[in-house]
Amino acid sequence: MPEVFTVKVEEGRPATDAKPSAGPVYRSIYAKDGLLEVPSDFESPWDFFRNSVKRNPNNKMLGRRQKAESKVGSYAWLTYQEVYDAALKMGSAMRSRGLNPGDRCGIYGSNCPEWIIAMEACNSCAVSYVPLYDTLGPNAVEFIINHAEVSIAFVQEKKIPSILSCLAQCSSNLKTIVSFGSVSTTQKKEAEEHGVSCFSWGEFLKLGCLDWDLPSKKKSDICTIMYTSGTTGDPKGVVIKNEAFMAEVLSVDHIIMLTDRVATEDDVYFSFLPLAHVYDQIMETYCISKGSSIGFWQGDVRFLLEDVQALKPTIFCGVPRVFDRICSGIKSKLSSAGAVQSTLFQCAYNYKLKYLEKGLPQHKAAPLFDRLVFDKTKQALGGRVRILLSGAAPLPRHVEEFMRVTSGSTLSQGYGLTESCAGCFTAIGDVYSMTGTVGVPMTTIEARLESVPEMGYDALSNVARGEICLRGNSLFSGYHKREDLTKEVMVDGWFHTGDIGEWQPNGAMKIIDRKKNIFKLSQGEYIAVENIENKYLQCPLIASIWVYGNSFESFLVAVVVPERKAIEDWALMHNVSDDFKSLCNNLKARKYILDELNSTGLKHQLRGFELLKAIHLEPNPFDIERDLVTPTFKLKRPQLVKYYKDQIDQLYKEAKGAMV
Repeated sequence: MPEVFTVKVEEGRPATDAKPSAGPVYRSIYAKDGLLEVPSDFESPWDFFRNSVKRNPNNKMLGRRQKAESKVGSYAWLTYQEVYDAALKMGSAMRSRGLNPGDRCGIYGSNCPEWIIAMEACNSCAVSYVPLYDTLGPNAVEFIINHAEVSIAFVQEKKIPSILSCLAQCSSNLKTIVSFGSVSTTQKKEAEEHGVSCFSWGEFLKLGCLDWDLPSKKKSDICTIMYTSGTTGDPKGVVIKNEAFMAEVLSVDHIIMLTDRVATEDDVYFSFLPLAHVYDQIMETYCISKGSSIGFWQGDVRFLLEDVQALKPTIFCGVPRVFDRICSGIKSKLSSAGAVQSTLFQCAYNYKLKYLEKGLPQHKAAPLFDRLVFDKTKQALGGRVRILLSGAAPLPRHVEEFMRVTSGSTLSQGYGLTESCAGCFTAIGDVYSMTGTVGVPMTTIEARLESVPEMGYDALSNVARGEICLRGNSLFSGYHKREDLTKEVMVDGWFHTGDIGEWQPNGAMKIIDRKKNIFKLSQGEYIAVENIENKYLQCPLIASIWVYGNSFESFLVAVVVPERKAIEDWALMHNVSDDFKSLCNNLKARKYILDELNSTGLKHQLRGFELLKAIHLEPNPFDIERDLVTPTFKLKRPQLVKYYKDQIDQLYKEAKGAMV
């Protein structure tokens, strides 16, 4: 493996009156002679699917667990040929309902075989599909239908009432609803009152046929318009063309081919991350292109690991929260296993970690301990996983290390946005020195840093830091009907991500901050709030934190979700018998957590004005239901301000009283 994983392809440029300085342009070493391009014989993601059907018509493609009464059984599968036939019929039925190439189709619901069949039906007839957010409620659904001019929607059975409730506001666009399952006579009637036809899955399938002329497709056609929740204002429609979507899928294949083992028809992927997001769509399309099998979860997080045990996947894409849960589960089993086993585990762990740090690949670092000790821990994910990927949010270093040592699999943390068609950076799975970073640019992308003088980030200094900017073949084509927003982020051909990165000596990128979440305190000090939150999150007593300040106040306060066990342990030591909710209101418990947070802050070199003067303890995690976080769990700051206004006012009053 090379020591440095990027190559410089352009020098940096100094600052001018109009523009800040920018650092050199880098590419992945795996694309040193040129960025990966889509071959001429590919025009649309439909080509990936069609080719796999030709190669493996009888291979298992989409699976879900069978349910009989209250029991959940094993996975039942549809073959590639069966899914292909269903997608063709659905595409033909869409044509019979008057849809033409370039029209838009909504898909609304959680992951299941029907989601993928609807997506492939759109691909078959060159219709752009528009995921309708499962997590943003009927108002966002209504906004997206109207903004994207969606004329047909495939909808999960339990979401039909939600879509019917917004028909009065969007029936000028939406004319056809197709349920993933059945639909009641009452629901059909309600839809018809708004001039909308409603079909069950089976009824709509009968409207189509297998033998019809598929329209020609072009790389420049719009594959999907994907709305991102954004942390403020209306959702933005990210326009992704066939070419960018395919380039991303081919780049995933390219990097895995050069650094690991590519997916084959023997691989099994576990589908639970929302298909409404680009991350899972790209990964599932990659698996489809290789003829692999995709098994879906039941849709309930309580049974997630049970589904994994039933499926035994070989490829698992997760987010930090899921990996954290897996680690905690393994650790709690270990702690109840007794002293001898715990000691043996720790000894094996330290031994393997030492050899991973020396640069040995996963399968050579400690083969004996892999068999004797880690064969048990890898069962947490079913025992067969060979590729682990993490994205959507930063993976805590201790969790990444634990998974790399105990899972028997390579692990890559990646970074990307909807606008970059999912991953634009990826760590190389077997390169341990990339732990704690998001790795190197994908082979379709070039990257550089741009200085952010007001935050003290200089892209031309010895340790280059600045806003991550991208250009290349897997970028979006602008925001739908929002040229103003497109111009804000696309400058001179470079997409400005809003994230602050730092190049590492080996060419990997580390995300250290966010550009937009910056404000001044009343004394004029700049506060880069995400950076501060990340440092406080190192405190083991807390699960989440939202730090607040504004330019009318001279200090910071925060709303904190404490770790339940930490606060209950404190109560036990202090003979306090309150329940968790009451403990969160206990002044001494609040002071205990505040002191621990500030001591963590000092340990991580936070400055005096970055320390917290008061905190409110919140027993419930920040959630999507209260609109406090996005579907990828990024804090929605304006909504948090509104929701916790009274608590914030009280904290400032308290803190000022204490300072008098």
